[in-house]
Amino acid sequence: MRIAMIGSGYVGLVSGACFSDFGHTVVCVDLDEAKIKALEAGVMPIYEPGLEQLVERNVRDGRLSFSTDLKASVAGVDAVFIAVGTPSRRGDGHADLSYVFAAAAEVARAATGPLVVVDKSTVPVGTGDEVERIVREARPDLQIDVVSNPEFLREGAAIEDFKRPDRVVLGVESERAREVMGAIYRPLSLNGLPMVFVARRTAELIKYAANAFLAVKITFINEIADLCEATGANVQDVARGIGLDKRIGSKFLHAGPGYGGSCFPKDTLALVKTGHDFEAPVRIVETVVSINDQRKRAMGRKIIAACGGSVRGKTIALLGLTFKPNTDDMRDAPSLAIVQALLDAGASVRGYDPEGMAQAKALMPTIDYAGNAYDCVTGAHAVALVTEWDEFRALDLGRVKELLAEPILVDLRNVYPVAEAERYGLRYVSIGRPV
Repeated sequence: MRIAMIGSGYVGLVSGACFSDFGHTVVCVDLDEAKIKALEAGVMPIYEPGLEQLVERNVRDGRLSFSTDLKASVAGVDAVFIAVGTPSRRGDGHADLSYVFAAAAEVARAATGPLVVVDKSTVPVGTGDEVERIVREARPDLQIDVVSNPEFLREGAAIEDFKRPDRVVLGVESERAREVMGAIYRPLSLNGLPMVFVARRTAELIKYAANAFLAVKITFINEIADLCEATGANVQDVARGIGLDKRIGSKFLHAGPGYGGSCFPKDTLALVKTGHDFEAPVRIVETVVSINDQRKRAMGRKIIAACGGSVRGKTIALLGLTFKPNTDDMRDAPSLAIVQALLDAGASVRGYDPEGMAQAKALMPTIDYAGNAYDCVTGAHAVALVTEWDEFRALDLGRVKELLAEPILVDLRNVYPVAEAERYGLRYVSIGRPV
């Protein structure tokens, strides 16, 4: 199959590279000339394990290419995937669909024959209907089918998720669209992976409902962690005890500083706004959004409390700045709110992250940055472990204690056993565990 991928960001680039690895011919299109030139030179715009090698192999084999020319890229293809951004709109929190609609209109004008246009971007219910109206108005002479095909990619594990997904959700409204999408995803269906064909609006809602449910699980265990601290219980044992129940499951039951990233914050907010628009409010999700926003700054107060209630004039070291490990994504990362809370309290902040330093510096230009974990903690009055990168899981805690001005370790990911930290003489604070 011949595919054009409009948008070469996280979703578009990963999806395009994986489709080409399936044997399809794919061109990834982007208006950003610098990004396309970098991709042609083998330089990735994002950090994602295995992506550089995947792109290099498929470019070399002639299945994957990059372009800024949408018109030429769309000519003669079987399907066009729209994978542009849908950020939260300023002012009201709704998903900004202007990029999706603009891409749809341009694709329709450039089409040279029957076409399937696929919404890969995360979009609210009813977006596909508007895309269909736009393309039919632009090209009433062509058969253009519109499909919803939401992505379920975890940053840091996106290639594995694409090639071995739990399911592929396909919102189709015609037999022709079903046949084309079936052909595109045939390599997965041959492996017995579930192809979930549903109505287009249902597919759009599946994406939001899935992310909202996972956000609820994260927020639930975070509140249970607070209760554990108040009662002397251990949140890790509670999580294991409930996670073994197959109706609940163990995933997304790890207490921490709150969720962030490119999906959960904007998708939960967009679902809340959709509920309001359709007069079917999702009160649980509304509460989750509020609790999560408050929790991030509360983690800053937790660090301050560990330092005796004041950090004025003190240096606080943060290990890990991205919202999760194995990505350079800083969008809505808990570290942003934590840093602001510490700065507001008069502290100086020094940070280190294995992959997110460039992005962090753009968002937090007033803090100091170190070249490695040990340089980061040197002379600091406390160190907070914010993101559980693998390299932070085996720190020499004895060395950390010697380098710190005060032996305070605030573990916001519960990486270390309490007894191990205390064995090295650290004043150890964690999430939802008795000390």
